[in-house]
Formats: sequence, C-alpha cells, structure tokens
Amino acid sequence: MALQRFFYSLFLFLFQAPSFLQAQESPPNIVFILTDDLGYTDLPSYGNPFQEAPNLDFLAANGIRFTDAYSSSPVCSPSRAGLLTGIHSTRYGLTNFIAGNRKADSLSIDPASWNPFLEGSQVTLAELFQEKGYETAMIGKWHLGNQDDQTPWAQGFDYSRMIGKNGLDYYHYGIFEDSYEKIFQDSGTYYLTDRLTDYALEFLDKKEENQPFFLYLSYSVPHVFVVPRGDKVSKYLRKYEQFGGKYNPYYAAMIESVDDGIGFILEKLKAKGLDKNTLIIFTSDNGGVGLPELGPIPTNLEPLRKWKGHPYEGGIRVPLIAFWPEKIQPQVSSFPTTNLDFAPTFAEIAGLSPQTAWDGVSLKNSWLDKNESTRETPLFWHYPHFSNQLGMPAAAVRKGDWKLILHYETQKIELYNLAEDISESRNLMSENPEKASELYTVLYEWLIETKANLPVEKSTGRPIVLRAPK
Repeated sequence: MALQRFFYSLFLFLFQAPSFLQAQESPPNIVFILTDDLGYTDLPSYGNPFQEAPNLDFLAANGIRFTDAYSSSPVCSPSRAGLLTGIHSTRYGLTNFIAGNRKADSLSIDPASWNPFLEGSQVTLAELFQEKGYETAMIGKWHLGNQDDQTPWAQGFDYSRMIGKNGLDYYHYGIFEDSYEKIFQDSGTYYLTDRLTDYALEFLDKKEENQPFFLYLSYSVPHVFVVPRGDKVSKYLRKYEQFGGKYNPYYAAMIESVDDGIGFILEKLKAKGLDKNTLIIFTSDNGGVGLPELGPIPTNLEPLRKWKGHPYEGGIRVPLIAFWPEKIQPQVSSFPTTNLDFAPTFAEIAGLSPQTAWDGVSLKNSWLDKNESTRETPLFWHYPHFSNQLGMPAAAVRKGDWKLILHYETQKIELYNLAEDISESRNLMSENPEKASELYTVLYEWLIETKANLPVEKSTGRPIVLRAPK
C-alpha cells in the first residue's frame, strides 16, 4: 500500500509539474521613467487644465496616483543618487546638484563642503538587478559624475545612452553610447526627447527574448532651456489666453513629447507581449522651476509654496504614478512616500538582495494588496547650500501630517500641518511648541546620525553648531 501511494504521488508530480511550473510568475520587468524638474501640478491627472498628456492620463487612471510623493532632495543629483542607491545622499555627502556652487555674500554662512559625484563603490539598483539576471538600461540624463567608475556603464547598466554634451540644448547635443569612445552627436536633426525614446525602443527590440529587464529612462524634459518641437506648440498658443497667461505653451509642448514617448513604449511592450508583466513608474527628480532661469518662468506650482531648490512642498513634492496591469488596481494613495522607497519595493517585488543601508520602506503592500497604513518612519531633507532658484541652506522632516523646516543660518524653525495647509502658509510653531520640539528632536538626531555636512560659519571657517533639543 505504501509503495502504491509512492508511485501515485510520483505520477502526480511528473504529470502536474509542468502546469505547476507554468503557474509560477516570471520576474517582473520594470520601466522607470524619470523627468527633470517636472512640477507636482504640471500634469492633467494632478489638476493641470492646460496640459495634454493622454498616455499619462491612462497610466494614472489605471494605476496608483500618489498625492504625497516626494523626491529625497530639492535638487537633481542628490535625488537621483538616492533613487539609484536607496540611501539618503546625505550619508555620502552628495548634497547639491553637480556644478552647484552658489554663495551669498550678505549672509553669515557659506555652503557646506560636499562630494560632487556618486562614488563608484556605491551599490546601485542596476547592479542588484544584474545580479538577479536582469538586462539593464540607462537612457538620458545621468548627472552623477563622469569619472570612469562613476558612469552608468560602470554602475550596473548593460545598455547606456548618457547625455554627455550640451545637455540643455534639445537640438544640439551629444550622447555617449556604452562608453566615452562612441558618441552620437546631433546638430538640429533629432529632437532630444524623441531620440531618448528611440533608444528605449531599440533596447526593447534588442533585449534577450526571455530575460527580465530594468529600463531607467531619464528624460531631460522639461528642464530649461524651454525648447519644444515646433509642431507641438500651436495648440497651446491658441488656448494661452483662455487661461489668462498662467501656463507656458512651450513648456507644455515639451511635456507632451514625453507623453508621446510613453505611448510608443506602451505600444512596444504590447507588441512584444511584455505589457502584462511590466511595472511602469513615472515621477520627477524634484519640483519645478519657479523663477526665470535661462529664459522665462516655465511653470506655476500653486497652491504649493516655493519651487526647486527649496525644502517647501513646491521643491520636493512630485507626481508619482505606478502602473502594472492586473497587479495594481486603480487607486489614489495619500501614503507619504519618497524615492528612497523604490529600492526596497523593487527588492520585494523582483527578489533583489536587500541592503541593510537602505533608508526607504517597501511599498509592495500598498501597491499590490491595497493594505495602506500609516507611515511610521519620517521623511528627511537636508540641503546645506544656496540653490540657483534662491533656495537657502535648510533641512526638513515630515512625520504624519506634520512638517518642520529648519533654516540653518538663523536656526529658526517653522511648523506646518500639511493635511490642513498644503500651501504652508500658517506657521504653527507658537501654537504647537510640543509638536515642534518633537519633530526638531527627530531631525536633529537624524542629522547627527548621518554625519550631515553643515554650512560653514564665515567668522570661524567651521561648520555651524546646531542648537541641541531641549
């Protein structure tokens, strides 16, 4: 009898194993689309009545649209570093955008000393995906260093197309292809945004048939210069007066080119049978530009306060959409999240090796199980510099609905309840001294723990000394 049960069990295994194995899910593909200086209010799905972006509307309507998503820095290089490493860039001193060295002669402090590149020793998401058998691609803006060990092809990307020359000029630029030895240069023929999309499509065509992939598509749009494709501007010019001149037609046309690119990628994924098992993420590296810089003001971020380079909501709150057919159900999420959360999320979804140094939390449950709970860990920002957009050295922390901002020169603090005041117009410091003290202590301890680089006192030439919590 025992022998009969054994052969019966063996029979079931041999004949049911194939169907069982077929039922196992393949590792998901991931397309991560990053825009440059796209503001929180710049998309139709985030309330912009002027912009047209049907493909992003589709992703937002059929995926998760986050209302409280953040970059980990108000400027690009630290934000991008945090995204790719899962570690707050304060921990390794990359706290400003590369080439950012503005000072303020009238103030008592100078900016902090900092590390102007992502060290090659940092473990990137691409390296972890490679370790798991993924094909990896980086296309577009890198802005994390240009030494040999700091390039995308040295940091885990199999296929690299890095903007490397005239990155602000959308019709006269150079793109390095897998090394510094080969460069594609354009002099007025291909619109840069379209060229980046074409590279993404080329990668999808060339990738191995059954190998999962991680595609990091880093558009330079809508960063200044504000140079659109000429054939996309007219419809926005026609409706310019309908909105009282509030919106920039050229800026809108630039964003539409990104939306077109997303449409082509969706079509390619479907044509290759990859659409059902591909997670698409769309977000921005920081807030939009709110002052004239290399041209007129690009965007209007109302009701948010300030813009890129500031720790107020306009500088750090960004659009975030996650789309995964049949996995993610359509929803709007108010769960506070930062781009540091992508690494632990991808680790759980794709089986990457988790890193103990990661600062984010996994969003898998809220994405796939709709099990949204209160975020227990605070969100932190540290910007000890002077930004091109007149941002001042400052730090901030958000915990729950409460946010505290610390201004480094004066060491004055501001306290806001974001659930009641998204515009950060009412400083509640005097009304809620206990809450202010609680959040200041949290921020102070984090700055000490991360060995944060602090602005320098001009009178002593030494970093400022933070006031200890009471």
